[in-house]
Amino acid sequence: MPADTVSVTGWGRTAPTAARLVRPRSYEEAAAAVRECGARGGIARGLGRAYGDAAQNAGGAVLDMTGLDRIHAIDADGGTVLCDAGVSLHRLMEVLLPLGWFVPVTPGTRYVTVGGAIGADIHGKNHHGSGSFARHVLSFELLTADGEIRTVGRGTPLFDATSGGMGLTGVILTATVRLQPVETSLMSVDTERAVDLDALMARLTATDHRYRYSVAWIDLLARGTSMGRSVLTRGDHARLDSLPPRARRHPLAFRPSQFPAAPAFVPEGLLGRSTVGLFNELWYRKAPRARAGELQKISTFFHPLDGVPHWNRIYGRGGFVQYQFVVGHGQEEVLRRIVERISQRRCPSFLAVLKRFGEGDPGWLSFPMPGWTLALDIPAGLPGLAAFLDELDEEVAGAGGRVYLAKDSRLRPELLGDMYPRLAEFRALRAELDPRGVFTSDLSRRLNLSDLSRRLNLQELS
Repeated sequence: MPADTVSVTGWGRTAPTAARLVRPRSYEEAAAAVRECGARGGIARGLGRAYGDAAQNAGGAVLDMTGLDRIHAIDADGGTVLCDAGVSLHRLMEVLLPLGWFVPVTPGTRYVTVGGAIGADIHGKNHHGSGSFARHVLSFELLTADGEIRTVGRGTPLFDATSGGMGLTGVILTATVRLQPVETSLMSVDTERAVDLDALMARLTATDHRYRYSVAWIDLLARGTSMGRSVLTRGDHARLDSLPPRARRHPLAFRPSQFPAAPAFVPEGLLGRSTVGLFNELWYRKAPRARAGELQKISTFFHPLDGVPHWNRIYGRGGFVQYQFVVGHGQEEVLRRIVERISQRRCPSFLAVLKRFGEGDPGWLSFPMPGWTLALDIPAGLPGLAAFLDELDEEVAGAGGRVYLAKDSRLRPELLGDMYPRLAEFRALRAELDPRGVFTSDLSRRLNLSDLSRRLNLQELS
């Protein structure tokens, strides 16, 4: 297979590294690529939407799995799909929506692959009721370091290690996924403002159970009595009988909006405090105080930024850090304190969202746990950012919370065990399954997921 040495980076564009990019077009080529990874190992990569370094491998191989993108079978009666791991959620929506089915979980972008959705155990606005993506996966085929293709079913250690395992147990080749039935491709959306953080949390706690999807944009520059002011958006798939007559002609049409791409060059500092502060003020003011039953496209409700190709360029060449953490119920004071610290420090984030998680899933490194999760984007060049986020990590870990590995690019490895209590089991399984450390990434080296696995294996053998 041809392999090009290229610079590879995450969506945040903060830490590019060079790797051999291999593009398998069959399962046999994927197996050959794994056998020929070399001393620096390899890692599977989908559409590159992990924000940090999870799908990078400096000096080694990166397997671009987007060439394996077939949809093998759709059970339109039972609501399942069998597809290659390189199929994107966007492609599934194109094919499945006209049949009356929707993906069970989608993050803020539909340009992620099914393999990436399992490897990161992605979550969406419906986690409080539907859980993470892997909860809806019935089985998958996994190419492991020994060259075997294993069929992995729910409830097994390998399934739980792979769900959220960031590609470090092997290369997912296919998956069977359970789908969500829908009557239309539109959403019925309720929108309202919350004047501060306490009002927002009270409304989410009291009303989330009424909605399938729920999320809040939060103004992290607001201070004083307005700290945490928000726009709360909740909804469900619109029923056919709620559509106006014209929309009923093609109720399942999927026509995402598309805008011009972000320019290749954006001046540094464009998204500074003044610019983001103005945006936040306008965004909050334009939102209705309360509006119910608005019909929106699926793309508008779930994936507004997908309409702007390469939107990550707007942060300039320095890129940005996406920071997402979760703390459990009963730790609301920790959340308030962190929001207050971000507000006082004037971190310019216009993509900040808060939502509630429901019950976690069994993935050993799966991120969601019952509680509150906050995600924000911050320009990477903000002075003192690294030390500030280290302090937030300490606070999150001390409260029994964790940060999201699919978005991480700078967590200190000594905190990982506090955040993920099943880390030792994950390392032990990897040591048994992949003793040579074939599957590795910049993230796994930075957090000692690969190196410690090798040392653990050697200790067990000695």
